[in-house]
Amino acid sequence: MEKINSLAVVGAQWGDEGKGKVIDYLASRADVVARFQGGNNAGHTVVYGANIFKLHHVPSGIINAGTLCLLGNGMVVDPLVLVEELTELEKRGIDTSNLRISGKAHLNMVYHKDLDEENEKLLGEKKIGTTGRGIGPAYADKIMRRGIRAIEMIDLERFRERLAGILPLQNRILKEIYGHAGYDLGRLIELYRPAIEKLGPMVTDGSQVLFECLNAGKKVLFEGAQGALLDIDHGTYPYVTSSSTVAAAAATGNGVGPQLVRQSLGVIKSYTTRVGEGPFPTEDHFEAGEQLRERGNEFGTTTGRPRRCGWFDSVIARYAAMINGLTGLAVTKLDVLSGMDTVNIAVAYRCGEVEIKNFPQSIEELKECTPVYETFPGWDEDISRVRSLKDLPAAARHFLNAMEESVGVKIELVSVGPDRSQTIIGQNSILESWIGHNQ
Repeated sequence: MEKINSLAVVGAQWGDEGKGKVIDYLASRADVVARFQGGNNAGHTVVYGANIFKLHHVPSGIINAGTLCLLGNGMVVDPLVLVEELTELEKRGIDTSNLRISGKAHLNMVYHKDLDEENEKLLGEKKIGTTGRGIGPAYADKIMRRGIRAIEMIDLERFRERLAGILPLQNRILKEIYGHAGYDLGRLIELYRPAIEKLGPMVTDGSQVLFECLNAGKKVLFEGAQGALLDIDHGTYPYVTSSSTVAAAAATGNGVGPQLVRQSLGVIKSYTTRVGEGPFPTEDHFEAGEQLRERGNEFGTTTGRPRRCGWFDSVIARYAAMINGLTGLAVTKLDVLSGMDTVNIAVAYRCGEVEIKNFPQSIEELKECTPVYETFPGWDEDISRVRSLKDLPAAARHFLNAMEESVGVKIELVSVGPDRSQTIIGQNSILESWIGHNQ
């Protein structure tokens, strides 16, 4: 069996697929966990025994004392929020000294949040449904070449000089377009001073760190946030996030060559959810959707917003597999389906009089699509204590086989509960060499 020392874990739906749990499970055997995009708009929940950790910036490997955690250059980092997150982890006994920040990552500033909120207000009914965390404006400033990089945090005077050159334009935009009072340079410096003092020593050359670790044969886990259908290029634009969420971004978002990212694992729920605006063909507005929401506790880690819920959609899963080059699938929340009389898989869409199996490019076409379902018998058994595929109810195994066949990618891992221990590794899985034992 091939031994792998690098693996990208990405979402294969609209985010919230359970990546935090999967990454935590794999991170317990990793030397490095590296985030490569997004910011504190991400929300990864890690459950370990009686402990529940809700992470936003920090990679899910942070609770493992021996794991180096890196915030990559593809991220936008909110220094104030990151310090709050680290402080909360430290209060709970977690050592955060193993966190590093790429000097090429960009900073998400307070004025970015203001711009985000004001933009959504202007859009009105056509709003994107952002988290309001300032992510989009921070990435926009990066592209406009008026952003602030994390490397500026190594020295307060460097930070002051860079901010002084940018703030007049930000204030003009805030005042003249949005009627906002703007910000005083001195007050901003004092606001950020404690964060810079804490985070400055964590700034490093992320590319060099990863290159040396990979060449030394260490296990590196690349952690994605959001999901494939929220990718800025390949998602349901404009209802997307502001970064590239696909596996290829693991390389560009951390400054390593693509050949160094050996495998890509796509995380999918046994059903589908979405937060915010935009079309959702398999959304269920009736009893089944409500049952999925309540049983799956489908409320946003970052925003607390209730998630829209519906049946598993193999059309978007096949699309996610294609654009990510997925080598395996991790199915989460299979236990949520227990007790349902029947369960559905959308195998195609009907658009007008035409049945299609490929995901449409046009969002207007997607809005007109309705799902073509295959229905399967459900199961009543509690599967939360099952630890091997052969011990699952026959109906659950049949459903998993149908998911695998409809997507065309092998299921490598199945989660039957939120805890790290509630995980099943598939037979002859590529993950066996990663975790170091067979199941």
